[in-house]
Amino acid sequence: MKALLLDAEWSPKPGYMPSREEEETHKTPMGSRVWRNPKLSLVEKPKPKPRGKQLLVKVKASGICGSDVHMVESDEEGYMLYPGLTKLPVVIGHEFSGVVEEVGDEVSMFKPGDPVTAEEMWWCGECLYCRAGLPNHCARLEEMGFTVDGTHSEYVLVPEKYAWSISPILDVVKSEDKMYMLGATVEPTSVSYNAMFVRAGGFMPGAYVVVYGAGPIGLAATALAKAAGASMVIVFDLVEERLKIAKDMGADYVFNVGRLAEDGVRPSDKVLELTGGYGADLQVEAAGAPSKTLPEMERSLAIGGKIAWIGRADRTAPIFIERFQTHRAQIYGSQGHSGHFVFYNVIRLMASGKLDTSKMVTARFPLDRYEEAFELLIKGRSHAKVQFKL
Repeated sequence: MKALLLDAEWSPKPGYMPSREEEETHKTPMGSRVWRNPKLSLVEKPKPKPRGKQLLVKVKASGICGSDVHMVESDEEGYMLYPGLTKLPVVIGHEFSGVVEEVGDEVSMFKPGDPVTAEEMWWCGECLYCRAGLPNHCARLEEMGFTVDGTHSEYVLVPEKYAWSISPILDVVKSEDKMYMLGATVEPTSVSYNAMFVRAGGFMPGAYVVVYGAGPIGLAATALAKAAGASMVIVFDLVEERLKIAKDMGADYVFNVGRLAEDGVRPSDKVLELTGGYGADLQVEAAGAPSKTLPEMERSLAIGGKIAWIGRADRTAPIFIERFQTHRAQIYGSQGHSGHFVFYNVIRLMASGKLDTSKMVTARFPLDRYEEAFELLIKGRSHAKVQFKL
């Protein structure tokens, strides 16, 4: 089978001291501190055989995540940009949908022919944090497409406990191709859902919501905010094409921060202007630019305002604690999408017709055109979600 394999050199940065376990396993929580000169290639691998509770899934659609792009990109010293959990070499990809082709002899919930997607966070269910109901913070966490082979491939093996049926979506879209397209956006949408409604606790209908970053995570946050009853959603980004998609997905106001800067206007100025000085009830950081976004979000906090932090960056940023204290405000760090009915609820929203994430899919490619697909996201950044269609 064809698969996109990522490999790199294990070369810890000066000043970063990997643990003994990291050195032995080459599994690290800080990919950007150890992996140098990443290289992506299309390879032939044996078609896997499911055992026990595994599903063999024929991949139908697999989205290129910003994390995939950052794993391929490198800084001026050649180090991978992605700062998270990684173990290489690995077949990348984790936003997918497909059809079950074969099942292991202990599988009970799925059968061949079932259309599915799956969680990317492979929690153990037994460690302290899993037992406490925190699967996204599993002490033995594996991540599909990061530490175990993922979905930019013709086939993928998935333990059945992470899989979810997407067949209800077919009832509303009436097209298997669109069902699979939507199914491959369940994972990134669930990341936004977890940050906004699980970690940050959501908002009251009628609230003001601001989203920084109109990539797929920010676009999903925009659509979720409207579906949940926000009276106003404001989106900021640097790319006009993505801002147009944000409008299509429910944003009431969109602004190009580059153009605002040319006029001497800060994003927080616009938030305060549009909310009559009230500020934002919930702000979503999906840009991964903390030094630029945090000061703006601080400045436009409503009393009791919340910030749901999703963007990933190997950076520090100043924070004015006084603003959070006087505004009874809070930052909620968020990772992952597992637990709390998140995948289940996102699929139900799609099946209800109230959440159409197909609008964010701006290009689809066969797997053997992977270089062209990645180039669209690395060079232009005008596209939102690029998928492989298999």
